[in-house]
Amino acid sequence: MLNKKPVKGLTGICAAAALCATLAVQAQTSGTQSGSQGGGQSSSGQTSSGQAGSGQTSSGQAGSGTAGGAGSAAISSADRKIVTDLAMANMAEIEVARTAQGKSQDDQVKKYAQQMIDDHTKALNEVQQLAQAKGITLPATLDRAHKARADKLAALSGAAFDRAYIAQAGVAEHKKTHSMLARAQGRAKDADIKALVTRMTPTVDQHLHAAQDLHGNQNSAKGNSGMATEKSGQ
Repeated sequence: MLNKKPVKGLTGICAAAALCATLAVQAQTSGTQSGSQGGGQSSSGQTSSGQAGSGQTSSGQAGSGTAGGAGSAAISSADRKIVTDLAMANMAEIEVARTAQGKSQDDQVKKYAQQMIDDHTKALNEVQQLAQAKGITLPATLDRAHKARADKLAALSGAAFDRAYIAQAGVAEHKKTHSMLARAQGRAKDADIKALVTRMTPTVDQHLHAAQDLHGNQNSAKGNSGMATEKSGQ
């Protein structure tokens, strides 16, 4: 009977030790699983970060592509000059035509001047709209050469003004504009600028022909007037 008590005590100690060992194993297993999950999350975070970095790279490439597109669409200096010259030619025609409306006493001259105001105002509006779309800055006033010719013409009056207006603004300036348009048609690189040049050419041709007819009529009238004066003197 005395020997049974130590055996029972030893059995209790062994059971307690086994329980502790089981608890320790469970704790280690739980820690391992937690660590594995943490590692997985870390790996997932790195992957997401990598993807984000990849997204940044793609964005950078897109930005580079946009910049390249803008560069390729840039307007050349030659095309800019074409648009600026077109604006100046239209502005000059409008300026002297307004002067003609105020100074001329010839109905045909006044009618021609009004057509110049109407047609060149419409053309100037087209040029301005195109310039705005292409980022081209246009002059706000006439350049020195055109201003000097306009002032010289404005100093005349009567029949002398009518003849000078038709000969200069009507015939000479439209010949220059016609030549400019012909050159621009071959040199323009931008499709919209080339299309504007094409649209303006027939109108300029019509203005030139009308001015030449008026100029011929003025010369005939002047010749007839001179002949009448000679006959009267005889």
